[in-house]
Amino acid sequence: MKKKIGRRRRNITGKWVKKAHDTLKSARNRTVVVMLIPARTDTKWFHEYIYDKPNVEIRFLKGRLKFVGAEHSAPFPSMVVIFR
Repeated sequence: MKKKIGRRRRNITGKWVKKAHDTLKSARNRTVVVMLIPARTDTKWFHEYIYDKPNVEIRFLKGRLKFVGAEHSAPFPSMVVIFR
């Protein structure tokens, strides 16, 4: 059961990335979308919508995020993706 939950979470991230990509593709104004997401460079959505695309900027964050008040850091690296 745990594997299905993990896969679902990654699929949700992929769906949000696709939505950002599609929103910009159909936008007629100067829309900018900024996303803070897990740095999953081995996924299909990363290669389809982010990697090596002319309208996308990627900034990998050093270390693991730890939010104020959180006991532990995130269990994954993060990146900021900017769709222009």
